[in-house]
Amino acid sequence: MNMIELNGAHGEGGGQILRTALTLSMLTGIPFRINRIRAKRAKPGLLRQHLTAVSAAAAVCGANVDGAALGSTALTFTPGAIRGGDYRFAIGSAGSTTLVLQTILPALWFADAASTVHVSGGTHNPAAPPVDFLQQSWLPLMRRMRVQTELECLRHGFFPAGGGEVCAKVAPVSGKLQPLTLESRGEWRATRAVAIVAGVPGEVAKRELEQVESLLGPMDTELRSLPAREGPGNVVMVSLAYEHVCETFVAFGERSLAAETVAQKVAGEARRYREGGAAVGEHLADQLALPLALAGGGRFTTNRVSDHLRTNLDVIGQFLPVRGDISEITPGVWAVDVQPLAV
Repeated sequence: MNMIELNGAHGEGGGQILRTALTLSMLTGIPFRINRIRAKRAKPGLLRQHLTAVSAAAAVCGANVDGAALGSTALTFTPGAIRGGDYRFAIGSAGSTTLVLQTILPALWFADAASTVHVSGGTHNPAAPPVDFLQQSWLPLMRRMRVQTELECLRHGFFPAGGGEVCAKVAPVSGKLQPLTLESRGEWRATRAVAIVAGVPGEVAKRELEQVESLLGPMDTELRSLPAREGPGNVVMVSLAYEHVCETFVAFGERSLAAETVAQKVAGEARRYREGGAAVGEHLADQLALPLALAGGGRFTTNRVSDHLRTNLDVIGQFLPVRGDISEITPGVWAVDVQPLAV
C-alpha cells in the first residue's frame, strides 16, 4: 500500500496525531511516515510515553519501525498482522498509561484472539484522562458499540513519580462495531465526587469534598486514602451520571494550590457541563471520533469543539473513507457527524 505522509505539526500539533496514526495503521495495514512529531509542544519529539505507545503498537502487530528513539521527531511505521496475546509495557516515567492503552485497544478489538495488557507508568496524569475516566465515561459507551474490554487500576501512579499499573482484558469484537448516536444525555441519575490522596493528609481530601458539595449541591462522596508508597498525589473527580452517558471531570492537587482551589476548578467544569445542553464534554468528544469512524459512522453533541478533535478527524480521514462534519446546532452546542464518504 502507498505510505501516508503526516505532518506532526498539523493542527494542535501534539501526540494524538501519532497515536491515531499508529492505531489506524495497525487496523488498515497502511504504513505511514510522520515528521515534526509533537512540534507544537514545549519538548518536541518522542517522550517515554509516546515511545512506549510506538513499541506497544509494534509488538501487537509485528511492525517494522524506524526512528523509535527518545527525542525523535520523525518515524516510519510499517504494520503487520494484529495478534492477540499477553503484553506488558513499562513507560519508565509518569507518562500516561491510559494513552498507551487507547493506542492499542482498538487494534486488539479486532485481533485473532483475546488479550491481556499490563502498562506501568502514570495512571493519574494532569495531561491525560485518568483510569477512572476510561472506566466510568469511555468504556460504557464502547460497550454499547459491542466492545468487550475491562480495565483495572492495580496501583495508582501520580505525576511526577509514576509507578502505577493498569490491566486491560480484551475480547475480540463479534462482527462489526455498532454505530453510536449520542445527541442527548437523557435524565439525570446521580452525582458523585471522589477525592484521592496518597502521601497527602486526608484533611486535604475532606476539604475538597466539602467545597465541591457547597458548589454543586448534595451528592455521594468518597474519600479514598491510598498507601503513601503510591504517592505523593491528590486528585478530585466529579462524575455526573445520566441516562445515556456518564461524564467525569478531574482536577489535580499541587503543592502550592489550596484544596478549595482544586475543588473549585473541578466543580466549575462539572457545572458548565450540567448547565449546557450537549451530550458529552470536550475530552470525551475527543475520544469518540475514532471508534465512530471504525464503526462506519455515528453522531454526538458536545459543548466544545477542541483543536484536538478537529486534528484527530483530519488524521482519521487520511486512513479511512469517512468524513467528520461539525456544525453548531444551538448556541454553545455542536453536532459532530462521522459518516462514510459517498461512493
